[in-house]
Order: sequence, then structure tokens, then C-alpha cells
Amino acid sequence: MLRGTKAVQLLKGIVIIFVIKLVSWALNLHTVSFLMDQLINWGIIVIVIIFQPEIRRGLEHLGRLPLFSSTSNEEGKTKNHLIESLDQAIQYMSKRRIGALITLEMNTGLEEYVETGIDLDAEVTGALLINIFIPNTPLHDGAVIIRNNRISVAAAYLPLSESNTIPKELGTRHRAAVGISEVTDAITIVVSEETGGVMITRNGHMMLDLTREDYLKYLHAQLKDPNENANRSISDFFKIGRRKKEDQNEKDN
Repeated sequence: MLRGTKAVQLLKGIVIIFVIKLVSWALNLHTVSFLMDQLINWGIIVIVIIFQPEIRRGLEHLGRLPLFSSTSNEEGKTKNHLIESLDQAIQYMSKRRIGALITLEMNTGLEEYVETGIDLDAEVTGALLINIFIPNTPLHDGAVIIRNNRISVAAAYLPLSESNTIPKELGTRHRAAVGISEVTDAITIVVSEETGGVMITRNGHMMLDLTREDYLKYLHAQLKDPNENANRSISDFFKIGRRKKEDQNEKDN
């Protein structure tokens, strides 16, 4: 939950305080030890205040476990609606070469990037996504962030990757998609305004020029059964689809 958020640096600071406490205890530095004791004693209240967004997010994840929720069928319908809406928007924008950048929050919180965008808190529909990315409109420049199956914000700023493996012909949207995949586990979809090609990034992996079959297969696997497919890269799914196509071609020949 903490990876990719500002809380990581604060967590390192807490670890340092405990290290200083142990060193002062070992060296009989009574004043330093007393000061560290005071920091630790009040630390519980400080942690609750500082880590409030992460604690809330963790409780939300806990509340969505089957033990506490009997709405798995409803959740499945919501995921289906999300994928259908994304597919509708991707197909429309790809054919017309409308650039788009859509990030789906997974386990790692995207709060610091949500704060850079314009609040929408709207239901995900294909029509709304298309309208957001229509060129020369106020919200088209930046990323749409989807969290809890709703459009949280539009026009958000994502970190740009400095990787040398990104082809030179790819633009800022693609670098932003790779950048967010390097620091979080979010799924990011890019539609190129130059070629209309579709790219997906996650966990530092990127796959260019995905077909409709490829990206639908990946989205269904990741959004409907994320635990089973968490360690499988986009390339794994793409290779499976490619092998099936090659097998089919061999049969046809």
C-alpha cells in the first residue's frame, strides 16, 4: 500500500528513529534515549495523522474482502461495465487517432497524482472518456485516473520515465504511461494520436500496438482476477495470444 506514495519517506524516518533508540540504549546515552522514548510514545498519534490516507485505503481494501461483502456478482458486473466502456472509448479514439492516457488504480494508491488533476468523480462511460480526450478541450491534456471503478480525475500529471528502452518515436503520453508503471502497479492505457495504436503498461512492462483481442484479454484477466494474474506481465498475455494465432495459421496452411 505504501509503495509509490509519499508515505515511504516518512516510514524511513520512523525506522531511523528506532535505530537511534537502539544505539542510544546500547551506548547508555540517557538523554538521547529519553528523547527517542518521547518521540515513540507520541508516535502512534503522529502515525495515524500522517498515514491517514493509507490507513483509510487499507480499510477500504479490507472491507472489499469476501468475508465482509456478498456483492461479488455486483462487482463482476461493475468490472464488465468498466471494460466495455474502456473498449468503446479505445475503439473510437484509435480509429480517429485521438490521443488518450487512462490510468487504472490497482493496489498502490495514486493519491499524489490524483491531487494534480481536476475532480470529476463520475461513472465510467465510453462517451465520457471520448469527450474528455477530444482535442482542444479543457481536460484533454493529461491523464484520466480511474479508482474504485469511477473516473476520479482528469488532466492529471504522471511522472515521465527516463528509460532508454522507450522508442524515440513515442511521445509524452507513452513516457508518462511507462513512468507511472515504474513507481506503482497501476494499469495504464495509451492511444497514440500519431498512429492510433494502443499500448498498455504495468509494473515497468509495456506492449505496443495491441489488438482489440489482446487488450481485452489482458483487462479481463487483470481486473476480474487480479490476485491470480498479479505476477504475469503484459508480454506473457501477448505471447499466449500470439502463439495461438501462429498455431491457427499453421493449421490453416
